[in-house]
Amino acid sequence: MNRRQFVGGSVGIAVGLGVLGPAALSSPAPASAPSFFAHGVASGDPLPDAIVLWTRVTPTPQATPGSGVGPAVAVRWEISELNDFSLVADSGSLTTGPARDHTIKVDANGLKPATDYYFRFFAGTHESPVGRTRTAPAPDSDPGELRFGVVSCANWQAGYFTSYRHLAERGDLDAIIHLGDYLYEYQPGKYSMGHQNRDVRRHQPPREIISLADYRERHGQYKTDPDLQALHAALPFIVTWDDHEVCDGNWAEGAFEHQKNEGSFAARRRAAQRAYDEWMPVRISGTAVIGDGTRMYRRLQFGTLADLSMLDLRTYRSERVEPEDPAIDAAGRTITGARQLGWLEENLSTTPARWKFIGNPVMVAPVLLPPRPTAEQYALSQTVSFTPLEPSAPNTDVWDGYTADRKRLLNHLVSEKIEDVVFLSGDVHTAWANDVPTEGGTPVATELVCSSITSNNVDDFIGVAPRSLSLSLEAAIQSENPHVRFVNLDDHGYCVLQVTKARVQMDWYAISDRSDKNATSRKLTSWTVASGAPRVQPTTRAILA
Repeated sequence: MNRRQFVGGSVGIAVGLGVLGPAALSSPAPASAPSFFAHGVASGDPLPDAIVLWTRVTPTPQATPGSGVGPAVAVRWEISELNDFSLVADSGSLTTGPARDHTIKVDANGLKPATDYYFRFFAGTHESPVGRTRTAPAPDSDPGELRFGVVSCANWQAGYFTSYRHLAERGDLDAIIHLGDYLYEYQPGKYSMGHQNRDVRRHQPPREIISLADYRERHGQYKTDPDLQALHAALPFIVTWDDHEVCDGNWAEGAFEHQKNEGSFAARRRAAQRAYDEWMPVRISGTAVIGDGTRMYRRLQFGTLADLSMLDLRTYRSERVEPEDPAIDAAGRTITGARQLGWLEENLSTTPARWKFIGNPVMVAPVLLPPRPTAEQYALSQTVSFTPLEPSAPNTDVWDGYTADRKRLLNHLVSEKIEDVVFLSGDVHTAWANDVPTEGGTPVATELVCSSITSNNVDDFIGVAPRSLSLSLEAAIQSENPHVRFVNLDDHGYCVLQVTKARVQMDWYAISDRSDKNATSRKLTSWTVASGAPRVQPTTRAILA
């Protein structure tokens, strides 16, 4: 049977706290299961023979995320190719408790490449919803085609996560690539929806999160979203963090938003990273073992078709400087850290895969922001920088503020004759398709930037109707930056990425209203990159589910 028909047709999609459709278990979970497994199930970091499985248990009503209370609980798990679990591929058990916030994260091993699997958890008489996942192709195999959902910047207070629902319902994807800002650290009333910062729904705890208990509670809140639960239960996630998983504008030794009266930044970052390790289906420092490391950057291979290097552009970066500071071009300033940049160069030079994707939390293409009226300048500064912009200033929070690292990386592509490099970027809450040029202006790679799930963009900050002022601003950006082939500053949504030997295609989708739980979606545009030609090109053909 064709895999895409199998995934999209004969199985049910997990929605909310249950599983719908003919693939639901023949023996439904006990009635108590939704409250016991209130945060759903998830999987991530697919390898050809292994995948990370995740859930959380709530053994007592008091054992809420971040509470630090509740009994130890033994949890069993199993994974199977069959949705009735009559033949189990791998299984095991793990005891969880307050020390790990009652989360479970394990590596299921001994699996078959390029195969759909079902997984579930048990704790005593309680049974979780069933999740579905998929392993990566074998390293020496040609999968023919791959499809990914690509997302970033999901702010709970700014709207509903309907983009996740639309991705979960497609049925044709291999995995979800999440490029950062999976959650936000702000208190209610800050950085919420639109010009008035209206809370569509309020963050818990109702304050800026700083402590380990705070970060655990916030992760727990996000994992109650039914659309996020549905997507986690349907597909493996491949994630990296940007700044809001810790604190706005964070770098190696501090953060733009971290204040002295909030205590030690190092302690805050340790708390945020610990909670992230507990709550996300990701291998940190190469394992699913919680607390054994902090290295987020890692590489995943999908046969001979695609290689994906996921970057961490916050943990090792130098402090941000202003555009007029001559230190901006200093050789010692870094966005990656020396070790990570060397690792990335080695990946690009040695991979046998046709396409080299870089999961890149912040934009890499150089962009000069044109002089505009004050309101537009302010709106741009809120989405792509921290301070009001000077005429034709770069955004120094992205690779534009770390030119030595970017020059070294792009020169490496030239000197090593490395082709078919595509940066997948997030962070700026807006949609872009860029050629990525060297300092001499020659394109050597391409960049596809997804918009935000809910986080404010330009029209929101100005407080005007979508597509009213942005069209002229987009035209000005493209006039100043000819390598920017497409930019949309207003719409929220998600992307679908298709990969074949001949080309890569990204489709951008916009949701109708982020304040509407039932928002619809429509395709905005589609752009392609042909193998051997580092330029983005428009197409009218959509990637059909």
